[in-house]
Amino acid sequence: MNPDCRHALSFFLPAIEIKELEPLGTGNVNDTWFIGTTGGSSYVLQRLNPAVFPAPGLVQDNLCTVTRHLQAKTSQQDAAYEILQIIRNPDGNDRYFTPDSACWRLCSFIRNTRSLNTVDTADQARQLGRALGWFHRQIASITPESLADTLPGFHVTPLYLTRYDTVLAASPPNKEAEDCRDFIQQHRADVALLENARKQETVREQVIHGDPKVANFLFSSDSSKVVSLIDLDTVKPGLLLHDISDCLRSCCNPRGEDVNLPEDVIFEQTLFAAMLEGYFSRAAELLLPGDKRLLVNSVRLISFELGLRFYTDYLAGNRYFKVDHPGRNLFRARVQFALARSIESQYTALIRICANALETA
Repeated sequence: MNPDCRHALSFFLPAIEIKELEPLGTGNVNDTWFIGTTGGSSYVLQRLNPAVFPAPGLVQDNLCTVTRHLQAKTSQQDAAYEILQIIRNPDGNDRYFTPDSACWRLCSFIRNTRSLNTVDTADQARQLGRALGWFHRQIASITPESLADTLPGFHVTPLYLTRYDTVLAASPPNKEAEDCRDFIQQHRADVALLENARKQETVREQVIHGDPKVANFLFSSDSSKVVSLIDLDTVKPGLLLHDISDCLRSCCNPRGEDVNLPEDVIFEQTLFAAMLEGYFSRAAELLLPGDKRLLVNSVRLISFELGLRFYTDYLAGNRYFKVDHPGRNLFRARVQFALARSIESQYTALIRICANALETA
């Protein structure tokens, strides 16, 4: 057992015998373990990556604020969505710091659920959309100023492009990745799309999840119903379109990020229509005119942005996203750029699907 992991468990559960401890999930940033006790209780232990979250205490503060808010607002009719519970140690502390400045926390384990990396059916996509819409409505009344901005510049695409230019200038020539550099060069003019809309106040700003990819929704173990939305480390003030488009980017890629060839990636129209149907059934009234007009463009932009971040991290030596081999982030970048191309090739059809979904909401 990792010594820090053992110390964290002793901090949170000093008098409880641990029966099971095993890695949980496939997150690219934090380390997560499933904890089972001899008494039958189950927990999730997490180590926040200090390289990604330089102020982990503020991340934990945000998590506590949002979970308390959700628990207070959730009515009996919404009881089907389970809310993450923060576990405190006997002294009432909800966080443990190690000498490397990493923050550890213990949370409830939501039973009888499964985590998926890809969506296979329209019903799964629809349920995912409904859950995200529910989440956005529930947290819409949180004052953005009440949360710390734990990731300044997160989803501000022009800043990622500036970072890329800096890293590229300091990197040795690499002919192998010319396709990525060419794609980035071709899309430079698009990076300020959402930031310009933000300045014009035509898109909605509120508290958002920040990373609503498929893997962060828990599905019932025996159905397509979503039970919970987890991984709230990135909850912060932002644009509603950041969440909607990132969710669509992940949801509508049925072949996922572990395809054999990036060019096999497709953006699936059926899943797009179903996710929007589910989301608009819960939260269509939250969208401003700019959100509706830019929705398809924002999905393409978020795919480009993530590809840009993966490629930049590859050039920088894989310092942000966890990798299992040096070329992993390069492959991830190519997958996201292929997804952006697929969206571009279906642009007219996707605009029509979005308009139809809004009309029938």
